[in-house]
This record gives sequence, C-alpha cells and structure tokens, in this order.
Amino acid sequence: MNDRIRVPEVRLVGPEGEQVGIVKIEDALRLAQEADLDLVEVAPDSRPPVCKLMDFGKFKYEAAQKAREARRNQTLTVIKEMKLRPKIDPHDYETKKGHVVRFLKAGDKVKVTIMFRGREQSRPELGFRLLQRLAGDIEELGFVESAPKQDGRNMVMVVAPHRSNATRPNKQTAGTQADAE
Repeated sequence: MNDRIRVPEVRLVGPEGEQVGIVKIEDALRLAQEADLDLVEVAPDSRPPVCKLMDFGKFKYEAAQKAREARRNQTLTVIKEMKLRPKIDPHDYETKKGHVVRFLKAGDKVKVTIMFRGREQSRPELGFRLLQRLAGDIEELGFVESAPKQDGRNMVMVVAPHRSNATRPNKQTAGTQADAE
C-alpha cells in the first residue's frame, strides 16, 4: 500500500475500475495523492504488479461488513445423539424414535448409537437390523447421511433432516411466539 510498494512500475487501475495502463510508481503515487486515495497492490504476483486507486479504509470496512453478513447467514450444525441397545423393548423403541423425530423436525442431525455388551457383540446383525428399521420409520423426515458401521463395541449411524423439513425457529418468530403466550 502506498509507499511500501517497491517496484519501478505498476499496471494502474483507476478508482472506478478503468484501466489507466502501465505507469511509473512515482506517477501512480502522485495520482493517488491528487485524488485523495490510497494506492493498493491488488495482484502482486503479476508482471508488472497490478495496483488500484481506492479508499483503503472504506475497502476494509466493506470487507468486514461482508464477512459479518456471511457469518450471520450461516447455520450452526447441531448433532444430537440417541443411544440404543440391541434388545430394546417395543415401547422404549417408540420413545427413542419419537426423540429422533423431534430432533429431525428441529433441523438437527442425529447420531444413533447402538451399544453392544458381552455376547451381544457376536450378533452385530441385530443392531444393523434395528438401525435399518429406524431409518425406514423416519425416512419421510430425514435420510441416512452415514450408513451404519461398527466402531468397537458400538454401531453408529448418522441421520440428517431433509432440507424442506428443517424448520429451525429464528429469533424473530421465537420472540413473537413468546409474546403471543
């Protein structure tokens, strides 16, 4: 930027984006001072380097605003975990399935873990069938992002919500719902 540029000549771009051409660094600095702007090196690797006349403070401010806006628009991915056992009671299965459904409706991913103990480890197909059954029961709300795989004493599967079902309440609607109650 400005006096820190150490090359004899640069390709100069005007404040409106117009091409000025290849000029000596002294002339470029003089043009920048006359226009009350900064001379900023935008492409230092090209031959000759490309410099632009701009208000550097305004440029940095606008870049910070864009970065802040990008951070505001991105969503935080939350992974909830549900633990099951291979010999699960039907009512307990329905309860756990209800929790998974609630998590998926909230827009969260769900990591379903089946824990094997003792002799259950010799029958991983029981856990695999249970995970397949769960995936079938919730297929209208979510899809299997990571297929069931054995991980030591556990079998793990990750389920993600479909894009259309992910209705995460934002700050504005949450405030109006609280006010209505």
